[in-house]
Amino acid sequence: MRNEQEMMELILDTAKNDARIRAVYMNGSRTNSNAPKDIFQDYDIVYVVTETNPFIKDKAWLQAFGELRMMQEPDKNDFGREAENNSVSSYGFLMLFTDGNRIDLRLLTKEKMLEEYEEDKLTIPLLDKDNILPSIAQPTDVDYHVQKPSETIYDGYTNNFWWCSQNVAKGIWRDELPYAKQMFELTMRDALDNVVSWWIGIQTDFQVSPGKLGKYFKDYLPDRYWKMYEKTYSDADYENMWESIFVTCELFRVLAKEVAAHFNFIYPMEDDQNMTAYLKQVRNLPAEAKDIF
Repeated sequence: MRNEQEMMELILDTAKNDARIRAVYMNGSRTNSNAPKDIFQDYDIVYVVTETNPFIKDKAWLQAFGELRMMQEPDKNDFGREAENNSVSSYGFLMLFTDGNRIDLRLLTKEKMLEEYEEDKLTIPLLDKDNILPSIAQPTDVDYHVQKPSETIYDGYTNNFWWCSQNVAKGIWRDELPYAKQMFELTMRDALDNVVSWWIGIQTDFQVSPGKLGKYFKDYLPDRYWKMYEKTYSDADYENMWESIFVTCELFRVLAKEVAAHFNFIYPMEDDQNMTAYLKQVRNLPAEAKDIF
């Protein structure tokens, strides 16, 4: 596997030797001093180019980066169009190589770069042939820190957690596994993860990032809470799903009440009690039942 020095030299040499590439910068986890370093870190690179279309029409230039295992062109996938037939100001190539390295490379025109260069505070300039890159501060992950919730946002998530729990219960009773699983992950877990993030924010004075999709939760939750969080995941067995639902409710209740106490919000205890009772009743509801109660 090529090391970081080899990859950075390759990325920069490619840019230096191509007159169409006028500047290079990097963002993402490799610019973040607080992000753990490991062999799976991507190289999030931006090439500022005179125009994007030539790079899109003839992709032979990408061979310089190494042998591909797979590549994705997210702009083509996202928008359902053949970008090479259009004049575009931004286009990306996500490349996984056979040696395990990955480069997420985005092409930007100068005009597009000037619109967004300073938006991502995790940015480091690497090459600037024409002095077109604006001055920028040292990289910081401050934009990714947990944000304090307003009372309205807190109320919205706690309400949605308990309201949507009925849909999960209904899906299990109906033997609609995909529906039940998706409803749990997209509503109850979404609310739980926000509450977990706020709780972590309180413990750290809102000076850390919990990571994309909560990937650093384990680093910040005490062991007793992390073990509960682990149990919020289950397999396709409905009894196991019910166990994970009630663990989820317990963890949500504990953390959401602590968040409410910290900000002087009101935790919806009545909703909690009513819906917990409802979940227990549905769990014990016979498959042939004609009435819920």
